[in-house]
Amino acid sequence: MTMLAFIRNIGAPEVLIVLVVVLLLFGAAKLPQLARSLGASAKEFRKGVEEGAEDDETSTANPPPD
Repeated sequence: MTMLAFIRNIGAPEVLIVLVVVLLLFGAAKLPQLARSLGASAKEFRKGVEEGAEDDETSTANPPPD
């Protein structure tokens, strides 16, 4: 967690600068597509994390036979 400690110090000017840089890099036309793909990736990631947690719960509840 110490690597992400700098996130606490991000304010409105920094966020605005990042948004302007993203807009310049990708252009206004590609931003909706980029946001959709980012959302889909986040959804798949959460789904994978939940499935992994379910697998861990079932593996500890029912240990394989020796």
